[in-house]
Amino acid sequence: MHAPTPPLLFLRDAELFDPQARGRKDLLIADARVAAIVEPGELDAQLSGLGSALVETVELDGALVTPGLVDAHVHVTGGGGEGGYTSRVPSLTLTELSAAGVTSVVGLLGTDATTRTMRELVARTLALREEGLSAWCWTGNYEVPVKTLTGSVRDDMAFVDPIIGVGELAISDHRSSQPSFDEFLRVASDVHVGGMISGKAGVLHLHLGDGARGLELVRRALDETELPARVFHPTHLNRRRELFAEACTLAGERGERAPVMDVTAFPADDVGDGLSAAEAIAAWLGAGLDPARLTCSSDGGGCMPHFGDDGQLSHYGVGQSATLLETLRALTGEFGRGLAEVLPMFTANVAQQLRLRGKGRVAVGADADLLVLRGAQDLELDAVLARGQWMVRAGTVLRRGPFEGP
Repeated sequence: MHAPTPPLLFLRDAELFDPQARGRKDLLIADARVAAIVEPGELDAQLSGLGSALVETVELDGALVTPGLVDAHVHVTGGGGEGGYTSRVPSLTLTELSAAGVTSVVGLLGTDATTRTMRELVARTLALREEGLSAWCWTGNYEVPVKTLTGSVRDDMAFVDPIIGVGELAISDHRSSQPSFDEFLRVASDVHVGGMISGKAGVLHLHLGDGARGLELVRRALDETELPARVFHPTHLNRRRELFAEACTLAGERGERAPVMDVTAFPADDVGDGLSAAEAIAAWLGAGLDPARLTCSSDGGGCMPHFGDDGQLSHYGVGQSATLLETLRALTGEFGRGLAEVLPMFTANVAQQLRLRGKGRVAVGADADLLVLRGAQDLELDAVLARGQWMVRAGTVLRRGPFEGP
């Protein structure tokens, strides 16, 4: 039998990024939240007399502490299905997220909402909450009309707790429903008003394909309607260099009135003719564009088909949330960017765009979703706390899903 977990967790001598660099700090965790952030040694006297039954003290010796990663685009029930029934990716496990440093996740459906359903997606989202993560989901998939749980986008958002918007609605893609401009606006307006009614994000998370129309529907919506730019959250913008250039141009032209853009941390062997997420983020910053208007997601659980020289399908890969940390390492290493400069794109920017309160930052009163990283360049994942509970510690997974084995 395990000893009971002390009610207080005291992290001593952390190099804190909240996500901005705050220097050496001590952190006190209580009731799944950050209770105090103080100068080193400031709480030692108050806590020393409480004993190990009340306080667990962890010496970090200058290890980096950051917010847990917020991944806004994960096929938690599995993606794929475009190559027949055997191409359906299995449902993701808890540790495929937690062991990658993801403490908050937003699940979605992709091409297939025929053999996959919103019921299945909501159920898996709630299961991830039970397993210890913070989880939400988008309603719908690539299709128009939107396939919802209740029959209405607004009802889904108002009455189904995890649902925060619509996604991933596909545009400029041969697999989309080829929505007209009016159909596109109807979905966007339902999302916007649904967000107002429910107090949720009210975001339309958009899958961008390889089509030449690119961001045309988004640009027209910004030019011709009253819908605020924050409603639109286009993703996969680094899949083609021309598409990413178009996104950069739109962001530069509109400044604070531009949508928040999202790039995808594709696996290294799946970048193709596009840019890696690290290349895209470095290019965005190099162009002087607003770093607060860019996010990065993983497409975890998404099917990544690979083709041989003859053009025939050779094998399948699967998107992994682990590519988020890989992207951070590339940015701070190969591209020479400071951690505080790029970390918000994986944490605070995402939480801000999706109105995930208490997420994406290390602050008093915020949820205790924390990563412990070793080495300013290596960013080796040492520990993960999700809602104040150890998921990973000293590099060892402590909590697994019920079907992952011991």
